[in-house]
Amino acid sequence: MKLRFQRKELCIPYFVFLILFVIIPIFLIIYYAFTDTNGNFTFDALVNFFSSTNKLNVLLVSLLFGLVNTILCLVIGYPIAYLLSNKKYNSNYIIVMLFVMPMWINFVLRTGATRDVLSWIGISGGEHPYITTMIGMVYNYLPFVILPLYSTMLKLDKSQIEAAIDLGCNRVQVFTKSIFPQSIPGVISAAMMVFMPTMSSYVIPDVLAEGKIVLFGNSIYLSYSNYQWGDGSFMALIMLFIVVICMLATRNFGDKDEGKASTW
Repeated sequence: MKLRFQRKELCIPYFVFLILFVIIPIFLIIYYAFTDTNGNFTFDALVNFFSSTNKLNVLLVSLLFGLVNTILCLVIGYPIAYLLSNKKYNSNYIIVMLFVMPMWINFVLRTGATRDVLSWIGISGGEHPYITTMIGMVYNYLPFVILPLYSTMLKLDKSQIEAAIDLGCNRVQVFTKSIFPQSIPGVISAAMMVFMPTMSSYVIPDVLAEGKIVLFGNSIYLSYSNYQWGDGSFMALIMLFIVVICMLATRNFGDKDEGKASTW
């Protein structure tokens, strides 16, 4: 007797995973964010966060690190992804794999190796915490920019680029009018994959800055380590809120740019 499954039944494992590892944890975070140790409803965590200059400064520094790291990774990764996607410069996938291979190594090991290399060339985290942290951020998150941009640029409409050249556009105009608008989905995807993980990172600043830089991820980790469940959960909600805002903003931005590119 053969078992036959309908399409709706094939979605059951996904919904079970979604409930166990997404919905229930979010409800637990909300519960701990607005209750005290006795389970009573309270806004203490909210008041503690917005009345704490230290926590607001950590949020501001984390946003700044996320923005700077995203910009640096895009500036470095965009031309690399374009060259890798162009068969004129790269006829095989070996060079692409060289950028992917570091992602196969444990995140902590990569960070520790980066610290040792920087110390060997004379850049210590104790003396230059911001420089070492930023170098570690760019090194660890650059592949997350190159891969989505590379995948997007493989699908560029070459006929549109050739048409722009035939119509007399120079290289700058070809890039701004044809190449970049077509690559906007990859840029948005790459930015999302770098910005939020940078803000929530705690291993990189802890190892490379020798504890002199505290990002939002470090603050959440310290709160949970000190059994401050309410404060840690509320900061996790702040992170979730920023994620939702970024997703909504980039979705609308991507739809507008996609429409402009298609009507050009």
